Amino acid sequence: MTSKSFPKFNATGRNLLITFRPRGEELEPITYLKECIVALTNYLVDDVPDRDLVGLRIRKTENVQDKVVGISFRRHDQLKPDVVWGVLGKVFQSNARFGLSDRLEVRLDHVRMPAGNGRENTKGRSLD
Repeated sequence: MTSKSFPKFNATGRNLLITFRPRGEELEPITYLKECIVALTNYLVDDVPDRDLVGLRIRKTENVQDKVVGISFRRHDQLKPDVVWGVLGKVFQSNARFGLSDRLEVRLDHVRMPAGNGRENTKGRSLD
């Protein structure tokens, strides 16, 4: 995993290369893929506060001319495995070249949102 920080924009980008392990014979492909996506999503956003924005981009490393699958920026608490599965499920159904044996590059973009309450309460205090 590689990480790059953009302090001017209060943002961080993390790249992760993944390859799915061969599934066991007892698991159906859909069930296996859902479990992998749940584990991947939970791993990526584990240390992100709920108020921060995260975006996700997934692409195949073998064929860079394929389009990037993206999930737009949203609050961390709104990026659930079901959202990722909904987007990836459509891609798997429509693109025959996108499969479980592919090596994928997953990029998580994280924007830290400013938190308020940074000032002290001055009501009732003299300004001397």
